[in-house]
Amino acid sequence: MRIGYPCINLTLNNPFTSTFRLKSFSEDRFKETVKNNLGHLLKILKFNLKNNILFFRISSDLIPFASHPICKFDWESYFNSEFKEIGKFVTKNNMRVSMHPDQFVILNSADEKIVQNSIRELQYHFKVLETMSLPYDAKIQIHVGGVYGNKEAAKSRFIKNFNSLEENLRNRIIIENDDRSYSLNDCLEINKETGIPIVFDTFHHECLNNDEKIIDALISSSHTWKYSFDGFPIVDYSSQSKGERKGKHSKTIEIDHFLEYSKLFKEMSGKKAIELDVMLEIKDKEKSALLAIKATAR
Repeated sequence: MRIGYPCINLTLNNPFTSTFRLKSFSEDRFKETVKNNLGHLLKILKFNLKNNILFFRISSDLIPFASHPICKFDWESYFNSEFKEIGKFVTKNNMRVSMHPDQFVILNSADEKIVQNSIRELQYHFKVLETMSLPYDAKIQIHVGGVYGNKEAAKSRFIKNFNSLEENLRNRIIIENDDRSYSLNDCLEINKETGIPIVFDTFHHECLNNDEKIIDALISSSHTWKYSFDGFPIVDYSSQSKGERKGKHSKTIEIDHFLEYSKLFKEMSGKKAIELDVMLEIKDKEKSALLAIKATAR
């Protein structure tokens, strides 16, 4: 079980700006920012390896405005050696990375402009992982999207738009169940029409479900992964932040709660003879990852 965290390392504070405003865009500023971001990413990965954190979600801010028309710079070629260095480091050390575009990526939008903008953003994420020469276990994770007053029509739009993407891009994309609109069952219905792997989000499932047992939900979602191609199934883990609105992620890991899930992960892995990679969606990032790794090693 590889345990990871998303986007930011709070121990290794980045002293430089990771992005900038559109109005201040310039080629020099762009190159300086990207060079810093790639260097800092490698620094995070080296920290993670030293601490046995073998799963990491790369920030979408890695290449500022990459999907915006203003960005015409060939960053894949210019920074090719840096990307290859990061990819080799990940592969050599049996690490795994993923990416998760922001919420504005909505493939099932009724607005075609939003769909096209979403596709461009997905293509940017695809280029990042491809330029690193990473295998297809390096995934791009998205939500199904909105309901727009008709969930069945919205699911059909997602299926249609997903299936219209280029095959290499489709091979990188995965979906997750959310806490308000699309349950695991909804995602399974989409999987039947697309073959898209499903990330099982434990916390979202607690908020929105169809009364499935957790172990059954884990097995159902794992069936959507072709392990030799997609890598091991991914599970997102968090818990409710105390005193906050329903669905808000906790600020730090609750070890007893995590260990209960960890037992289920091991039970499920025993049934399927596979491993699970667990992404901790918790506010204090690597601090909780270190606690989780220590707790599960006992």
